[in-house]
Amino acid sequence: MESPVTAKATDGALANSIRALAMDAVEAAKSGHPGMPMGMAEIAVALWTRHLRHNPGNPAWPNRDRFVLSNGHGSMLLYALLHLTGYALPMEELKRFRQLGSKTPGHPEYGYAPGVETTTGPLGQGFANAVGMALAEKLLSAQFNRPGFDLVEHFTYVFMGDGCMMEGISHEAGALAGTLGLARLIAFYDDNGISIDSDKGEIAHWYTDDVPKRFAAYGWQVIPDVDGHDVEAVNRAIRKGKREKSRPTLICCKTVIAKGAPKKANTGAAHGAPLGADEVAATRAAIGWAHAPFEIPEPVKQAWDAREAGKRAEKRWTRLLDSYEKQFPSEAAEFRRRMTRELPPGFEQVVGSLLADFQQKAETVASRKASQNVLEVLKAALPELVGGSADLTGSNLTMVKASRAIAPGAVEGNHIFYGVREFGMCAMMNGIALHGGLIPYGGTFLVFSDYARNALRMAALMKIRVVYVLTHDSIGLGEDGPTHQPVEHAATLRLIPQMDVWRPCDSVETAVAWAAALRRQDGPTALLLSRQNLPFCMRESPDGVARGAYVLSDAADPRAVIIATGSEVQLALGAQKLLAQAGVPVRVVSMPSTTVFDRQGAEYRNSVLPAQVPKVAVEAGVSDYWRKYVGLEGAVVGIDRFGESAPAADVFRHFGFTPENVAAAVKKVLGEKP
Repeated sequence: MESPVTAKATDGALANSIRALAMDAVEAAKSGHPGMPMGMAEIAVALWTRHLRHNPGNPAWPNRDRFVLSNGHGSMLLYALLHLTGYALPMEELKRFRQLGSKTPGHPEYGYAPGVETTTGPLGQGFANAVGMALAEKLLSAQFNRPGFDLVEHFTYVFMGDGCMMEGISHEAGALAGTLGLARLIAFYDDNGISIDSDKGEIAHWYTDDVPKRFAAYGWQVIPDVDGHDVEAVNRAIRKGKREKSRPTLICCKTVIAKGAPKKANTGAAHGAPLGADEVAATRAAIGWAHAPFEIPEPVKQAWDAREAGKRAEKRWTRLLDSYEKQFPSEAAEFRRRMTRELPPGFEQVVGSLLADFQQKAETVASRKASQNVLEVLKAALPELVGGSADLTGSNLTMVKASRAIAPGAVEGNHIFYGVREFGMCAMMNGIALHGGLIPYGGTFLVFSDYARNALRMAALMKIRVVYVLTHDSIGLGEDGPTHQPVEHAATLRLIPQMDVWRPCDSVETAVAWAAALRRQDGPTALLLSRQNLPFCMRESPDGVARGAYVLSDAADPRAVIIATGSEVQLALGAQKLLAQAGVPVRVVSMPSTTVFDRQGAEYRNSVLPAQVPKVAVEAGVSDYWRKYVGLEGAVVGIDRFGESAPAADVFRHFGFTPENVAAAVKKVLGEKP
């Protein structure tokens, strides 16, 4: 999809238009990173004018090529490209770069400027997102393509720099991409030899990796020593990458940061600060850009404009989809549904039957096993579910009878063995979700969510549907000891804005949590699941579970409320019986999701937790979080230190997680002797 290039709109002029917009926007904002956009300008020209298949008029076209700017500090490169090629990102938004309420924040953010495929900034994650997008493309093409109908067939391109390479996540995602042979993934390494702590060459003091050999060892096709300022050289490398059918491609481009700036090119000073008015003026003269700030000459505008070419490309694909629909009507209908991210029509009936079945069976079962039982049903009902685990499949129980393993040469499956790569797994899941057509879930131990935490945060920031299955959720893990026993993790996950956290107490709550996670279109969900068996809780109806907290067991005129979650609900029920025998009626509230409960109206929240009734919270985790519910007058039976290595029952008793201790806490709050 090539843009017309006239004598007045040479490749050099197109590249210089990026340089000018980058340094002008950063200068206007008095903040930003001009060096990378100026250094990668020719690479962008080669990709965006020669190869990238996209439609600025419809940024959500399903078969568009995906472009990810992993080195997201250079956001003005992407904003310039989106504006120049015809997206609904007017020049006024570039002038408002990094300003409150603009569509051009300091790092690209999903959902603001049209054409931004993912939020980037934390280095390396955009690369991992791109790996997830490329995997999604491969999975969907295996599911939907038919001979003569390549319905899903696009490339995923990603720009990355030294910082992305240094972050360990690049190893996790890059190694798996090579193993899985994601041939339609092409990465561009901006090798400019500069990072924040360097000036001229000092990066060699802390970064001497042989990147080409490293990626070759992963199983990538590596194209080394490409002059990143030679558009045709980059173009040839891209063509070679597109011809490769069995490996992802890394194009190693040697560039000069802030190319064109007379004094600050090839220095760390150009990385994260404005060039300054004098250097901007000198750069304009040096590159022959005799135009005012934010002014793009008409021939350059026309050469960049990709709207008509994009419209034609999408029309060709739409005709293909129409022909496909005539021969494969059910597949076409399924494809359309999946790309709108809507659940199938029978989803609610499946969930209803599942809940009724669980209610009837009333099984004592670990919530991780209950989760697997839920997935046995949902996996068959939702073909878009793609599961996985970070080398803990047998412990997380994320694989079911309907799961088919994805492996080199066998990408038509729906279960990913991520290996011991928690961070890479979660960032790849974010990319899968962003691609569309699939709902990813993946498992690890709750304590190892620390490894992946920034990817969880990014999913919440982007408000995307991803499900994290985090098992072995407390000191109930037992013998493995404090290195594996989470105590602060549930609380810290609940503190992430827009992250829903569920810690169910039995099979019914687990099923409700799964259904809520899949219905949710505006954010990720973490399911915190037990290793140990949990007794079934009798309840009149499961309806209250979906509201995050509900009265599980009541008493006439309760004098106190015990709030519990997960495996500690059984302790609350035991304490209720002991207190009843002592003539102290109490209400037991199960609160599987504090985040969902907090969104309920004040009337419902007060009906569950009456303001005037003393409260005691019970959770095998840090206690401070629960003060928002019990107040200073209430009590929390929690654990504010690390655990111990011993059988689970012994550890629970050691830390006071017994019905007797909970009952004693209630009596103390009521001013009675234990």
